[in-house]
Amino acid sequence: MDLSSLQILVLLFMLIVSGFIWLHSWSSTSQMGRIPGCLGWPLIGETFSFISEFSSASGIHSFVRKRRQLYGKVFKTSVLGRLTIFMTGREAGRILLSGKDGIVSLNLFYTGKQVLGPTSLLTTSGEEHKRLRRLIGEPLSMDALKKYFQFIDDLAIKTLEGWRGRTVFVLEEASTFTLKVIAHMIMSAEPYGEEQEKIRANFKVISSCFASLPLKIPGCAFHRGLKARNRMYAMLDSIISKRRDGKDVRHDFLQTLLRKHSKEAADDDLDKLTDAQLKDNILTLLVAGHDTTTASLTWLIKFLAENPDVLQNLREEHMRIQERRHGSLHLTWSEVSNMPYTIKVINETLRKATILPWFSRKATQDFSIDGCDIKKGWAVNLDVVSMHHDPDVFPNPEKFDPSRFDNPLKPFSFLGFGSGPRMCPGMNLAKLEICVFVHHLLCRFKWRPLDEDNCVQPTLVRMPKNKYPVAVEPLET
Repeated sequence: MDLSSLQILVLLFMLIVSGFIWLHSWSSTSQMGRIPGCLGWPLIGETFSFISEFSSASGIHSFVRKRRQLYGKVFKTSVLGRLTIFMTGREAGRILLSGKDGIVSLNLFYTGKQVLGPTSLLTTSGEEHKRLRRLIGEPLSMDALKKYFQFIDDLAIKTLEGWRGRTVFVLEEASTFTLKVIAHMIMSAEPYGEEQEKIRANFKVISSCFASLPLKIPGCAFHRGLKARNRMYAMLDSIISKRRDGKDVRHDFLQTLLRKHSKEAADDDLDKLTDAQLKDNILTLLVAGHDTTTASLTWLIKFLAENPDVLQNLREEHMRIQERRHGSLHLTWSEVSNMPYTIKVINETLRKATILPWFSRKATQDFSIDGCDIKKGWAVNLDVVSMHHDPDVFPNPEKFDPSRFDNPLKPFSFLGFGSGPRMCPGMNLAKLEICVFVHHLLCRFKWRPLDEDNCVQPTLVRMPKNKYPVAVEPLET
């Protein structure tokens, strides 16, 4: 079959699927009549406008801002084959994120559900979600992070040593660093070697398919993602088998879960996971511990270069820490736990960049907000970008200003790590990785951006499209 025939088949398939979605959604369309907004063209909706603005410098903020000006804080639209209600503001955040009365549930795209699996923390709800979160939270606790702190510190030093005197793509380097950290914490993967390369190669394909069209056709991103997921699961099957046979015993998260799941463990099913659950949630942890931290670290380094006063203040904090160590290169736990200005810079990075531009939920019961009646089953997106750029909460929102976080903010004003029962479980790990990496970067190097393009990748996690290339030189002392 030639390429043009394949393209025609794909187009026909998309039209058929879209037709089914549109017919299924027709009843919801009539009920949305009282909610302001525009659903665009039949089948297509406003998808073309959404996609074109999604990868621009302002991203989804441009798409949403225009509609907010026309319709207010709550409006309807149709994008990517899905009828959706967008809403913003602290009250919307409280309703959608607090988990009160089970009003909403997480609403992943079909591709995400398929790749992560039916037993993933991100695809479950209710009591099962609480149980998985408790088990998965263990390797991300402060006690566990202390155990891996030295590894993170050593890896940051070694990674940055490779930056000396050359051009680097910060996004690629940050991606490699964060994946090595989370893979080592979960299953003791060595930071270098064939196993790490296989993990990274498969993971890059998996990561890139979450926002793809759900086409299980060879050559399509979703199909490649599923194949890579299967290869990753085959690797995990081999590792789990060796651990159970006693051929390879480690002291990591996987070993802890296998020990709880063993025949010798106490008969408590609440602490036991099937192999399918193990694999789904190891992949979930890899995704959760990688994508957002990679993006955050990249944006932070970019914003520092664009704001020399902030860069100088941050460098002074880290130089003071280094001077008190009297020549030692390595950080201590007490030092990394006392970086107040760094934490403010991280928060301001998450506000300005808004790594996850919206939180997608599904109404599990009827509720009302701002005079609009939301029906059970409707897709509801919390527009986080507009909340983080609300001038009433963050004056001059386009300015990068860490002093915004000198004083506590009102609840649901800042959602850098989410909020409520689905708050990012890897928040402390992300902060630790960034604090450690930034410390060694600022104390040893300076950098100069080589491309001023501000466009973002058309992915669910906002990342610089150009991967932020910089020239790195040793810091003059």
